[in-house]
Amino acid sequence: MKINEIIRKYRRQRGLTQEQVAQQLGVSTPAVNKWESGGFT
Repeated sequence: MKINEIIRKYRRQRGLTQEQVAQQLGVSTPAVNKWESGGFT
């Protein structure tokens, strides 16, 4: 399982939106979306 799949899996298990995760981590919602899409740089 790839890291982006793991991030998405645990976020969904906890019933969190990407926006909620972003707020908790102090990053933008598009950043979380990029992580889950495998768009790492």
